[in-house]
Amino acid sequence: MASRARIILDPPPIFPPLPGWARLPTASEAVDVPYFAGAALAALHPAARNEHPLGSLWRQRLALGCAAALARQQGRPQGEAALRDHWYLTPAGGDPGPAGRLLAAFRALGEPRALRLQQWGVRLPNLFELTADPSLTVALETAADNARGPGDAVRAAAATALDLIRRRPDVRPLAVWLADATLASRLGWAAPLPLLATALRPGDWRVLREGRADAWTDACHRAYARAAAAALDLHADLGRRTTRLLDVAPQLRGKDADTTISMLIQEDALAARTGKASDRSSRRLFDRLVALGGVRELTGRSTFRLYGL
Repeated sequence: MASRARIILDPPPIFPPLPGWARLPTASEAVDVPYFAGAALAALHPAARNEHPLGSLWRQRLALGCAAALARQQGRPQGEAALRDHWYLTPAGGDPGPAGRLLAAFRALGEPRALRLQQWGVRLPNLFELTADPSLTVALETAADNARGPGDAVRAAAATALDLIRRRPDVRPLAVWLADATLASRLGWAAPLPLLATALRPGDWRVLREGRADAWTDACHRAYARAAAAALDLHADLGRRTTRLLDVAPQLRGKDADTTISMLIQEDALAARTGKASDRSSRRLFDRLVALGGVRELTGRSTFRLYGL
């Protein structure tokens, strides 16, 4: 009998790291902040436009960081690990809770559908559980116009968030969601990267709330400079982990091995039960992957484990 053909993804591309001179210095130094934001986003651009399946996992990890940052802003206790549990361990059709629904919104930000600007007026109030009153409707129309226009992408993103907060001060998560979507639309990315929420400092949120346009635009330049550098570093780390996983893939056996490897490269985490294999077979596969250094167990628990790069 002929051996089964292996179906293994290609290794992810390697992008140049952001050089030290292009990384934003400490905030206390007087620097040309837009220059550093532009340099970081330019370095990030090839990775953001690349279509390797790893991009899905990358965006999910960025979304997890944004959701955790916003949960802290809302006074919620859930960090990234708890949010991951909410997402992956909630039964199908169940309610992952307010923090889990926030994560759902930012995972949706990392999908190409997020740039269907004509759908924002209908889709986003539902996604963020908001009443679509006239002020929100006008803000979403203005945001879509900003996203379509030419010019400085960071300034457009900042203006989008600020306009929304001036009309609806209660929707900060949506404001940064729209900022990232506006940035991606202006830069021609196929799907946004969840960036802004993770890199804003406490004082930046106060500036946004107070509606100080110049200070807020400066805060966004600083935040995107930091976030783009961190996102590029994360992509490089995930790329190394993906390459390691693909290196050990030929040592695996089992009809679901290739499917599981493909899913691990595209998904933030997987429970041990994957595909059509039995629980026991699936656990053996993940134990083997951990032993080979191909994946990590992400929870530190002995039960209800999650695995990922």
